[in-house]
Amino acid sequence: MAPYQYIDRPTPFLTKGGKTLPIFAVTPAHIETGSIDPVALDWAKKAGYKAETGSLLLIPTKDGHLGGALFGLGSQPGENPFLMGKLARSLPAGDWHIETAPLTAQRLALGYGLGSYRFDRYRSEQAEHPKLLMPQDADATDIKRKLAGVFLARDLINTPTNDMGPADLEHVFRALGEHYGAEVSVITGDALLAHNFPLVHTVGRAAKQAPRLLDMRWGKKGHRKITLVGKGVCFDTGGLDIKPSSSMALMKKDMGGAANVLGLALMIMDAKLKVDLRVIVPAVENSIGGDAFRPGDIYKSRKGLTVQIDNTDAEGRLILADALTYADEDRPDLIIDMATLTGAARVALGPDVPPFFTDDDDLADALTEASLSVDDPMWRMPLFTGYEKLLKAQIADLTNAPAGGMAGAITAALFLKRFVTNTKSWAHFDIYGWAPQERSHSPVGGEAQAIRALYAYLSRQA
Repeated sequence: MAPYQYIDRPTPFLTKGGKTLPIFAVTPAHIETGSIDPVALDWAKKAGYKAETGSLLLIPTKDGHLGGALFGLGSQPGENPFLMGKLARSLPAGDWHIETAPLTAQRLALGYGLGSYRFDRYRSEQAEHPKLLMPQDADATDIKRKLAGVFLARDLINTPTNDMGPADLEHVFRALGEHYGAEVSVITGDALLAHNFPLVHTVGRAAKQAPRLLDMRWGKKGHRKITLVGKGVCFDTGGLDIKPSSSMALMKKDMGGAANVLGLALMIMDAKLKVDLRVIVPAVENSIGGDAFRPGDIYKSRKGLTVQIDNTDAEGRLILADALTYADEDRPDLIIDMATLTGAARVALGPDVPPFFTDDDDLADALTEASLSVDDPMWRMPLFTGYEKLLKAQIADLTNAPAGGMAGAITAALFLKRFVTNTKSWAHFDIYGWAPQERSHSPVGGEAQAIRALYAYLSRQA
């Protein structure tokens, strides 16, 4: 699906007024004090409505037609900043407007928009959905841009690998670049060896679709050089160290890092931020076959460091090693890499809070501030150099899978750091890329993580 269909896709909003039904977003205090529309108040009391968090009560007219709705914010309406997203999945089809809500127009509209997402590409029947009149004080262009980036990331992750293999990811990558006038180059198959990307080739060589290195450049030289690197493992069997079926079920999401950096790149380019942007995605499928790489193999990376393969299921850091080396050779001001890299990160922080690693304290502070300002959670974790000894291999420079299983997210970040030596600042995001439970602003499925915060940070810097 071409990216122009994301930035120009139909939105859940109406931009012009007309005949719309009112929504009263209320707290229990509004019901108790009677400080809402009298008709709505009368119906709420007759129905025993308590304005509990996320609750919806449809209001009839005197002649029995649908006349409006009450939406409960609970007693602490600021606790969930995107609660209005639940409206987008609970309202009946029709045209609506917010009559009252103790929320900023921007947050209200963004929450509703995020919650409106549906992945219905494979459904034979398409249902009608409600439309909300864009609040007058909201920045409609900004909201549309953010939704486009988030929805692109979600769609790419949700798409099964039979339609989102390395070649399909390349198609989306090229279309995104074409839409924004970026320069795109791709190195495919055995050409990766000729161009010195041995680890990308190694991980992807057993798959039916050839591995590839996707490279996009956009912006103006002289502006701050920002490089985004995303892990693009379109499916991960675990290789010869094969995953159990239960662990393989969600491995279509193992290209979530690539999906997220593409969503972020869309926002950056659509906003015309004054940056010199580069996006690098190593796209592979970690398959099992006669040509698959083996436990015990040793390969030389683009950097020249040799890596001993102690687990073929630790393949993401291998392709990122070559990609980060390539990015680092350009000496950008900042490299941001995103990857669905370790289960240890999920054990530490759960699915909703992606950890990030950096040795730049100023960058960490700025990213944390941006995260809090837009309610896009992330958490800094330590690049504890005391664990570097765990990366030592028996007969090579590095192991891709330290023994013992402890501090897995940290050792993975330390592994990647070995391939970034020229760049001023670097941050690594170990994301999950998936919402395992429905939330007000997203259904179960692929998720964009940290990219709204990163966009906020880069917008301020630019």
